[in-house]
Amino acid sequence: MKLRKALALGLAAAMTVSMIGCGSTADTSTDTADTTEAAEETTEAADTTEESTESADATTDGVPGYLDINLDDYTDLTASIKFLHCRTDREEDGSMAEMIAKFNEKFPNIEVKTEGVTDYAEDALLRLSQGNWGDVMWIPAVDKKDLSSYFMPLGSTEEMSKALNFVDQWSYDGISYGIPVWGNAQGVVYNKAVFEAAGITELPTTPTEFLEDLQLIKDNTDAIPLYTNYAAGWTMGAWDAYVGVVSNGDATYMNQKFVHTANPFDDPGDDTGIYNLYRILYDAVANGLIEDDYTTTDWEGCKGMINNGEIGAMVLGSWAYSQMVEAGDHGDDIGYMPFPMTVGGTQYALAGGDYNYAVNINSSDENKTASLVFIKWMLEESGWSVKEGCYSTVIGGENPDMYSAFDGCKMLSDEAAIAGEEDFLNEMNAESELSFNAGGDAKVQSIVEAAATGSKSLDDIMADWTTAWNDAQDELEIEVLY
Repeated sequence: MKLRKALALGLAAAMTVSMIGCGSTADTSTDTADTTEAAEETTEAADTTEESTESADATTDGVPGYLDINLDDYTDLTASIKFLHCRTDREEDGSMAEMIAKFNEKFPNIEVKTEGVTDYAEDALLRLSQGNWGDVMWIPAVDKKDLSSYFMPLGSTEEMSKALNFVDQWSYDGISYGIPVWGNAQGVVYNKAVFEAAGITELPTTPTEFLEDLQLIKDNTDAIPLYTNYAAGWTMGAWDAYVGVVSNGDATYMNQKFVHTANPFDDPGDDTGIYNLYRILYDAVANGLIEDDYTTTDWEGCKGMINNGEIGAMVLGSWAYSQMVEAGDHGDDIGYMPFPMTVGGTQYALAGGDYNYAVNINSSDENKTASLVFIKWMLEESGWSVKEGCYSTVIGGENPDMYSAFDGCKMLSDEAAIAGEEDFLNEMNAESELSFNAGGDAKVQSIVEAAATGSKSLDDIMADWTTAWNDAQDELEIEVLY
């Protein structure tokens, strides 16, 4: 069964995404089980879905849908819920406790216990297999067909899309099981003062221009031009976020065409595409435009370093912006720019959902309702999205002004997979072991290693990826259309 392999792979490597800034050290408060065994347990849970879980429609009995929740109607609700997430930094700096205290001003009888988990991608899957994770979590890398095994259906994707952005991200058979914490634009965080000192007067719009600018930083300043964050691991997966819209301007590519493409890693010859996306990293390493020793990078330390002008740029989602601003006395020097790629004269930026809130299918009706109230308050009234420099999940919600550099870009979101193909990318990721946007940190780290040692050219790496991709297509009997 493909789910077994997909989960085993997901448990062996931390998931990107992404995106939100989870760390890479295992949470010492949680028992670490053998990942393969956990994957098998999760698979068995999925295999017994029809026996142990009611249908998606039936599970909403007695519980309002997300869109039916009017927060003012639930101020007297009594419940105790647990929220599992990966923002350990917001647990440690007191921000999470402050938000919960603010929530309790309006909902004094809903107790919210929170737990921030460092190695979230692995730990969340383990807890799903054990079934003891709480009431609200951020969805890890599960197969979409298994969503109803773990999570409460929140409403029809069509109806929820009228009020919320990005809700098709964790949708299956027209039902949404997750709601993004917020949206991210995918670009590059940089230090404006370093760019100015280097003599950079205009932001780069192509990989070649970006590499030239990194060389200017090396030649004219003492800053590290491009900080890889190699040692953290999960941070390297951020590069995968630019594979679709940003690299080719096609919103249908990532979830619909990628799996059906024969040679997605070929160089198109015009400074675009997946090849040139990763060429930035390879050439930056090969030309000495990164930190002196990539094996000793420090995720927490890099925040203060870029704030203080010791780093020129880092490839990270917009969620990272606020962390860099807050890390020192030079927050005004931190900027966020579109990824340097131009397709047919246009720069494209991907705006999409980050981790998604989801509600435990096995929670009591009271806890399910309280969980929905909590999620809706977090999205609509907490102000967390703006504080973190992220796009609002709520259509018409407040957005920060940090995106001014994106004014000339065309903003797109990845379109959903074709019906019946929702799990194709997950299966291809698992079979090929490339894991794009699903914990593929090791493959991006391997680019750094190869460039630093000269053991492989970028062409060699892309050829290896193509072989793995094509073999996966053959094994999964996925038709090659492009």
